[in-house]
Amino acid sequence: MDKQAYKKLVRSLETDAVVSPGGFRNKVLVLSAAFHAVLGGALCAALLLAGFGIAYAGFGRGGLGLLLAALLALALAPACFAVLRLCLARLPAPAGRPLTRAEVPRLFSALSNIRKQLDGPEIDHVLLDVHFSVALVQRARWGLFGRPVNYLVMGLPYMQSMAPKEMLAAIAHEVELVVGRRDRAGAWAHRQQRMAAALLAQLREARHENLLDNVAARLLDKFMPYYQAHALVLGRQNAFDADRGGSAVVGAKANAACLLRGALLRRWIDTDFWPNLQRQANTQEQPLYLPYTAMRAAFKASYAQWATAERLAAAWHERPGLSDPQPPLSARVEAIGEIMELPPGIKISAAEALLGERAKGLIDEFDQQWWKQEQRRWLARHRYVSGSRSRLEQLQRVLPAKLKLDELQELAMLCAEFEPPARAKRLHEYLLDLPGGPFARAEYDYGCLLLAERNENGLEHLATAARADRELTALAARVGYKYLKHTRDEQEALEWWNGVSRKAYTPDH
Repeated sequence: MDKQAYKKLVRSLETDAVVSPGGFRNKVLVLSAAFHAVLGGALCAALLLAGFGIAYAGFGRGGLGLLLAALLALALAPACFAVLRLCLARLPAPAGRPLTRAEVPRLFSALSNIRKQLDGPEIDHVLLDVHFSVALVQRARWGLFGRPVNYLVMGLPYMQSMAPKEMLAAIAHEVELVVGRRDRAGAWAHRQQRMAAALLAQLREARHENLLDNVAARLLDKFMPYYQAHALVLGRQNAFDADRGGSAVVGAKANAACLLRGALLRRWIDTDFWPNLQRQANTQEQPLYLPYTAMRAAFKASYAQWATAERLAAAWHERPGLSDPQPPLSARVEAIGEIMELPPGIKISAAEALLGERAKGLIDEFDQQWWKQEQRRWLARHRYVSGSRSRLEQLQRVLPAKLKLDELQELAMLCAEFEPPARAKRLHEYLLDLPGGPFARAEYDYGCLLLAERNENGLEHLATAARADRELTALAARVGYKYLKHTRDEQEALEWWNGVSRKAYTPDH
């Protein structure tokens, strides 16, 4: 199913869910039950076929019958084993640093209180990871079957950004989403869809290993978009109930502040915090500050940057993407009776309050792990920038008219990366007017420079670069797609992508 067909299906299902909530819910339950019935039925059919065939081959035929039965058993064993393996496939456990009650008693005490208030399930594992999120992930004990094992995964950046009550609201939301007190069957269906999606991911990786995995992956590829669309709409419905659960634990005011703060900071971390840190590699052999130690102070010091009326309005009016399981921010906040307003600054973070004395040690641990993973890339970037700047200075000592054509192209590429946009544009315009083109890299860089100024002539240069150099096709298509999606709409962005790229669009792009 292509992206536009999937979008139309989701919009149609959203209408169905509003017109007939009960009927839509029952439809999703049927799809979930059908998925498990097909897997279970395939296993039973394979085992019955094997048993019947072996019995038939061996019945009344003496030694020859036993030989035929043995050969048939050997022939059917791989198929039976493969179907059984599909049903009992071990889905990957969430990654993260395990936390124990002895380490962080305050956190576990708070989790116990939430469980009691919401009649929630036992939380088997509590993990701390590096993402700006919190999630309660369920993983069936035996593949797709058996009692679910519950993993509460909390992002350290998320805990450092939130007030204690806001963090508890987020956790309560996740617990209520799993409990589904008003719609337990719907919550079950949503969990099954997540498990089915994880199974499909495994099958796609193993589809070339044997014929059965390949067939199963092809069938799931056809079924999953339809199943996912239904589960997505149902999940958005259930999210409103889960928000009410969060408000019941800490109050609607704190819950709304959690939603608003999360929406504002999630984007700021991606567009400001991490890029600013990574830019230090241009001039420093090691960072001036480590990220997780700096986050708490950065969130507070940069409040005036991320907590603005303009950013809040943009987040408030943003519509969820096709794969986003959450409803719009505005709908969630209004559903709990609150309004659009900037979240207040916080004095004590959830990390300090809930992790207690272990907070500093855990932050240091995450910093050291980050530097261990990042050090090689950091130093490689530092060496690249140092060498590139030296080469840029060397080329700039010569007038552009006296440079060889390949040197001029190199100079233009370096200017696009390291020089002010106005200077880089002038050099690119000079180069692109010379005979001997098209100069693919210069076309690409010049297109990016123009789009940064909201000059849509940059799209023509990106298209020229994509046609001239296959290696630049994906880059040019991605830049144009993101620009048009942000400035116009997704339909025009997809039309651009299809006109430039040689591959169909997928969300991974």
